[in-house]
Amino acid sequence: MADNNNLVVYCEFDEGRIADVSLELLTKGRKLADRLGIRLEALVVGSNLAGIESQIFPYGADVVYTVDDARLYPYTSNPHAAVLINLFKEINPQICLMGATCIGRDLGPRVSSALHSGLTADCTALEIGDHTAAKTQTEYHDLLYQIRPAFGGNIVATIVNPECRPQMATVREGVMKKEVLDPNYKGQVIALDPAKYVADTDFVVEIIDRQIAKSKVNIKNSPIIVAGGYGVGSKENFQLLYDLAQTLGGEVGASRAAVDAGFVEHERQIGQTGVTVRPKLYIACGISGQIQHIAGMQESSIIISINNDPNAPINAIADYVITGDIENVVPKLIKYYKKNSK
Repeated sequence: MADNNNLVVYCEFDEGRIADVSLELLTKGRKLADRLGIRLEALVVGSNLAGIESQIFPYGADVVYTVDDARLYPYTSNPHAAVLINLFKEINPQICLMGATCIGRDLGPRVSSALHSGLTADCTALEIGDHTAAKTQTEYHDLLYQIRPAFGGNIVATIVNPECRPQMATVREGVMKKEVLDPNYKGQVIALDPAKYVADTDFVVEIIDRQIAKSKVNIKNSPIIVAGGYGVGSKENFQLLYDLAQTLGGEVGASRAAVDAGFVEHERQIGQTGVTVRPKLYIACGISGQIQHIAGMQESSIIISINNDPNAPINAIADYVITGDIENVVPKLIKYYKKNSK
């Protein structure tokens, strides 16, 4: 089956707007599409989609497919999967990207399974490159490199899908950078007939009521993050980090080890299994720097590491390293910041 000249981003739509993770993927998708010389296409499935393309075109989409039906909003598994499966059989895209959200994690496997295409979840990087199959020595060009930590974070694996299409990957929110390509960019809108892609029998599940609890913690958008690892030692010691964060006007984050130890709640977890952040200042306290954690904060503008181990892996990516115990260093930081900011 020949590749069609398109890369499709499934755009999550809720309460009248496209999700940030989808706009991040459109930004990345534009770069990948340019590298391949193909079209960037977006797919929005939902209800009341008139004008939705105005949120998408600035990110460089050449085509926006809309599938508009009152029954397609809010998201349910079968109808949305049916749309993608049937549309992809028709247009045979080279690549499909979606967010590693609760929707993407439900939808991606259904679509890839039906199309026998394979799927790499939670990618931390996406690139285009060549591959030679070891057994057959067959050469493949311009494949999607789906890059993510593997084997408990001990290696970074590059996964390729030489034969099956589309090459599918999910990416967490915040991993890719969201950038408007051109506010006046214009593409083509193709309104698809829902009846051609979804059968009435797919609508067996009806959503009667929907409750969405918003997270009270907003570390993703904080310009300053004070993050603690297992090396902080205790829940009580984490109070020092809260004091520093409050002094600097920042938020507290944590590594998975600190969350697993019960020092702090899961909403504050940063890394491959938490949130991805790129603050102006990231202060890592007692964090060794496992690959999964670094994947979630390596884009920070300035990284300061406070650690009693001078050889901690995180020190290799830190701009400044303070070797010492949290209990001694953090109170001094607070003291001198207050003294010099008057």
